[in-house]
Amino acid sequence: MRRARHVEVQILGDSQGNLVHLYERDCSVQRRNQKVVERAPAPYLDGRQRVELCEAALKLARAAQYENAGTVEFLMDMETASFYFIEVNPRVQVEHTVTEVVTGIDIVKAQIRIAGGAPIGTPGSDVPKQADIPLNGHAIQCRITTEDPANNFIPDYGRITAYRGANGFGIRLDGGTAFSGAQITRHYDSLLEKVTAWAPTPQEAIARMDRALREFRIRGVATNLTFLESVIGHPKFIGCAYTTRFIDETPELFARQERRDRATKVLGFVGDVMINGNPEVAGLKRPVVAHLPDLPPVPPIEPPAGTKQILDRLGAEGLAKWMGEQKRVLVTDTTFRDAHQSLIATRMRTYDLAAAAPAYARLLPGLFSVECWGGATFDVAMRFLKEDPWERLRAFRTAMPNLLLQMLLRSANAVGYTNYPDNVVKHFVAQAAENGVDVFRVFDSLNWVDNMHVAIEAVRESGKVCEAAICYTGDIFDAARPKYDLKYYVSMARQLEKAGAHILGIKDMAGLAKPRAIAALVKALKQEVGLPIHFHTHDTSGLSAASVLAAVDAGVDAVDAAMDAMSGLTSQPPLGSICAALSGHERDPGLDQGTLNAISRYWEGVRALYAPFEADIKSGTAEVYLHEMPGGQYTNLRAQARSLGVEQHWDQVAQAYADVNRMFGDVVKVTPTSKVVGDMALMMVTSNLTPADVLDPHKEIAFPESVVSFFKGDLGQPTGGFPAALQKKVLGEAKAIQVRPGAVLPPADLDLVRAEAEKKAGRKLSDAELASYLMYPKVFTDFAHHQRQYGDVSALPTDVFFWGMQPGQEIAIDLEKGKSLIVRFLAASEADEDGERKVFFELNGQPRTVKVADRKVAPARAARPKAEAGNADHVGAPMPGLVVSVAVHAGQVVEKGDLMVAIEAMKMETAIRADRAGTIASVTVTPGTQVEAKDLLVVMA
Repeated sequence: MRRARHVEVQILGDSQGNLVHLYERDCSVQRRNQKVVERAPAPYLDGRQRVELCEAALKLARAAQYENAGTVEFLMDMETASFYFIEVNPRVQVEHTVTEVVTGIDIVKAQIRIAGGAPIGTPGSDVPKQADIPLNGHAIQCRITTEDPANNFIPDYGRITAYRGANGFGIRLDGGTAFSGAQITRHYDSLLEKVTAWAPTPQEAIARMDRALREFRIRGVATNLTFLESVIGHPKFIGCAYTTRFIDETPELFARQERRDRATKVLGFVGDVMINGNPEVAGLKRPVVAHLPDLPPVPPIEPPAGTKQILDRLGAEGLAKWMGEQKRVLVTDTTFRDAHQSLIATRMRTYDLAAAAPAYARLLPGLFSVECWGGATFDVAMRFLKEDPWERLRAFRTAMPNLLLQMLLRSANAVGYTNYPDNVVKHFVAQAAENGVDVFRVFDSLNWVDNMHVAIEAVRESGKVCEAAICYTGDIFDAARPKYDLKYYVSMARQLEKAGAHILGIKDMAGLAKPRAIAALVKALKQEVGLPIHFHTHDTSGLSAASVLAAVDAGVDAVDAAMDAMSGLTSQPPLGSICAALSGHERDPGLDQGTLNAISRYWEGVRALYAPFEADIKSGTAEVYLHEMPGGQYTNLRAQARSLGVEQHWDQVAQAYADVNRMFGDVVKVTPTSKVVGDMALMMVTSNLTPADVLDPHKEIAFPESVVSFFKGDLGQPTGGFPAALQKKVLGEAKAIQVRPGAVLPPADLDLVRAEAEKKAGRKLSDAELASYLMYPKVFTDFAHHQRQYGDVSALPTDVFFWGMQPGQEIAIDLEKGKSLIVRFLAASEADEDGERKVFFELNGQPRTVKVADRKVAPARAARPKAEAGNADHVGAPMPGLVVSVAVHAGQVVEKGDLMVAIEAMKMETAIRADRAGTIASVTVTPGTQVEAKDLLVVMA
């Protein structure tokens, strides 16, 4: 029989010769002859077949004068529809419950009463006569076990840390071993629970069972829940086209994604923060927040049309033309990116940023753009905030569908700190455009236009807006520094227009453009180029609002500003104040002052949460005209100085920064060249080096790696070239490149890099995630491992992410729309002999415990080593269990398939065999060793 079904008939017989059947069950879905899913009745039988089958079972039972409960089992040939007898099981079977549901007869009780002498068909037996036995609807039973489908169905064991069963109309549970805290041992059966779903039709029964399986939450041990979902959801199961070999012949059943267990993972992170602290706030004091941030009421309307719709309608060139036709000055809000990057070291989380986005979309549709992505936010999101920057971008795109989203792109450096191959830059730009970026502000850290061409072309190819930026440094009216005069900037602007820019940006990253200078520059550019001009500055001097107003009077088309509560100091000038100053002016931006004030109050509350990250700067300072540090670097460099113990000598750091700039040839200072200057300045202060020491060709100095890379030409060529003598000292015998770095970098093999990245991450990656890996291989790999361990922690409230929870505190964690966790922290235990502490929570009203290794406590017993993921020489335990035999020893030569170790669990012995020929380097276990999954067993040479 090539295509067989397994069908069985439930029978009951008494001592008086009465015999009835309770109809049939389909038991075809099985593995190794062990049933997995049962159905009653068999949905593929017609009335004639059902009568024929049940009568055959009764005929056989009558001949044997059968008494009590039993099961008569048959195989059905799918080709001929013929039935063939297999055996009789003279007992109540596991699957009896599915029959009880469709007949309403309690088979266990009936068997007891019949055994006591009650005749079938009388009230005392609880079994009606055959004609009165109903067949009501359809039922499906699934066996929930600890057998792990991803691990060859090897039974798992351990403690159930969380259990929640399914319930509701039409759902029956039979079990007893499954509850929170239950210890599943390797000495007993792997069955946890039987769940039976009833409904009037087969299709509805399947849907009800699917809902029940998805409702189950069993944590702490592996289960077959998602495998069961795959089985009952497969077209062959739904269409009754399956046989007894269904599981063996359907590999896609095993491809289903495992449950994410997001609650346990995120609670593990919260517990770890409370026990060990978040390293990002080590040594910082928890802020005292008077009240949580509060947004103004947002009307329940669709966002009004804005600049995003103009771009979609007119295209990039059309948008640029539209900008030039506007009488009002256009405004970009930088709060979502540069403001917090400059004020609080880029530490603002998506949780607080995304919360404000719907208000922007509905209350500020008149904004030109929202600068919300790129720059340092990209790597900081992964490195420190444990967030996916692409998810952040997509969240902004969804919440602000009417506003242009703007990013900062470091041309050939993309969002990194080095140059990348051209195809890597193109791949990144394509992903950014696809995921939501509309306006790319492209700049080069040396104002070298040759280095910007690839990025400009990539943006244009994406159909988005390219705002090519001139980085402003020095002072166009300073005769002592003629390098960066008005002619220099006009010449660069013409090159950018020729390169294909849609908008011309003026990026005053340190806030050096004084009112008179910016007015002269804007007027000159308006006369010499035909592009709209967008002015960006910082307020380190306290003078930048005046510069913005001067630029407006000079005819600038758009300006950058930050919400008042996130403005000033190293950030941008205050948006609300600028709009108030222009109220009634012919170039009034037209933004509602009340709305700006209300949204600013929200940011005021948010900023208080991040107070520990702020630099101790109380006011603007003219010192910026000395050191010329970019606003985004200023706070970071002060933090670095603090960590190196030289913050009290900040005046020396500032002077050294200015000295390094002069020694290096008066360079444009913006990421990553600003890092080069900053690294050297800190080195000089901490090493007591003077400019004369640095320039002395006979004094040996170990220059920072960033400095060596800079003089080698890895970032490009500065205007006027490198100081020859210093370059020779820095490079020694190494040769510098004099061409565009991307021109000598071979294209990255994206397929090869993807394979490498996926191996390190342990999963498939999207094109956007590949871009993350291309930018920051180690940072992304570490982030992917954090995700695997703790899941998505971006939904945690900010104070909990950084500082954990207080006893009795209750929070809501919105995992996604319609899925929230209500979490209350109860208590934490002392460390056990393994150095672990239990953290007790209440999750959605149910107790939930997570174990956290206390890194301040040395465990009484050392943990067993784990097999390294991806290390082919490491042989790990495929399951928890007891080592019952070890067949190899160090130095032994083995062939592929040779037995190495045998492990026993759940009455099942598993042999671990060599997957290749080789030599045994070491064996880490002995017979009798208790091991956990992935514990290291054998190391091969």
